[in-house]
Amino acid sequence: MNLSKKKKPMAKNKDVDKFARELQKQIMEQIRKRYSETVLDHWQNPRNFRKIENPDGYAKAKGSCGDTMEMYLKTDKENISECGFQTDGCGTSIVCGSVATELALNKSFIQALGLVSADEILKRLGGLPQSDVHCAQLAAETLRRALADYLYQKRAPWKKHHGGT
Repeated sequence: MNLSKKKKPMAKNKDVDKFARELQKQIMEQIRKRYSETVLDHWQNPRNFRKIENPDGYAKAKGSCGDTMEMYLKTDKENISECGFQTDGCGTSIVCGSVATELALNKSFIQALGLVSADEILKRLGGLPQSDVHCAQLAAETLRRALADYLYQKRAPWKKHHGGT
């Protein structure tokens, strides 16, 4: 009698697992209809999603949706050698931050400044639904502010070490 009672919960677990797999499959089909494979790749494998200690350039910005993003830059001989970001935002904010850092990485300051824009991020992603375009704008704006901070720190390096603004 105890054995039959134990089998029923296992059967329920299998049904729940099957339902969960089917639901996940349906959700991914819907996501694939809205987003490109590039978006999915950056969503599942974000690049440079990390804080960089003692950055040469830093910025924090808040988007129109309330998401915040931070960008960090390190330079080596006038090229951006490290570029990282963090966000408390949605998956699309992570995707756009990931692409923005890739755009700037290993570029000169001037190249990065000319390349980083919401339009370029959207182009690299194969577009986004209109409701997500603000995420590309947030990533581009935050990175451009970090580039501006790098330039400011370079011209007045003492302020970086003395907390001046």
